[in-house]
Amino acid sequence: MTEELFRNDSYLTSCEATVTGVSGQGVVLDRTVFYPVGGGQPGDRGTLALADGSALEVVGTYKDRETGDHVHVLADGVSAPKVGDAVTAEIDWERRHRLMRMHTALHLLCAVVDGGVTGGQVGGEKSRLDFDLPDTSLDKEHIEAELNRLIGENHPVGFSSITEDELDAQPELVRTMSVKPPSGRGSVRVIDVDGVDLQPCGGTHVRETGEIGRVRVGKIENKGKHNRRINVHLEE
Repeated sequence: MTEELFRNDSYLTSCEATVTGVSGQGVVLDRTVFYPVGGGQPGDRGTLALADGSALEVVGTYKDRETGDHVHVLADGVSAPKVGDAVTAEIDWERRHRLMRMHTALHLLCAVVDGGVTGGQVGGEKSRLDFDLPDTSLDKEHIEAELNRLIGENHPVGFSSITEDELDAQPELVRTMSVKPPSGRGSVRVIDVDGVDLQPCGGTHVRETGEIGRVRVGKIENKGKHNRRINVHLEE
């Protein structure tokens, strides 16, 4: 199982690692700073630098559900390193940081909109959450103002773990209706936006809400009888 360095520090941009497996264009490392696609957040991109100075482009990352290994997908035509090779894994930090800002902004959106979450997607240009709100009229200007208020208040953002029994005793912490936190590990990672939002999440986040910067609420779409989609953009 790949050691997930990003879980404890979302601001790590690189690490030294050893290749433990290669399959086609996929490279497995013993440790990584690359976040794998999941929870609505895209997998990281970046490079694997070899001892000879060459750099291999990584176009995506995913987690093998059976082994727990993180697979770093190389660009087409790039020759994979060999098992045992030492590499420096480095993420595309600008892209990752935008995703961190967006992901934290969606947690604020959960605090502003009172409804179960039926779906979502984190993106660098646009992110969205779908809410189960069949009979609710949403005020776009109000939502945008509340998001920017919470951002401007610069709430600390931290993480911790609770036991699965503790989570079972607090079902209100789980906002997603169709996807439940992974079980069977004994503990669940939770993200705490101090005084604003607390919920299970394995994604990467900024340290303080002020780091998000101003956001703009885009279209609010009707996606079915029980789905209202709220789109959020970074305003810059």
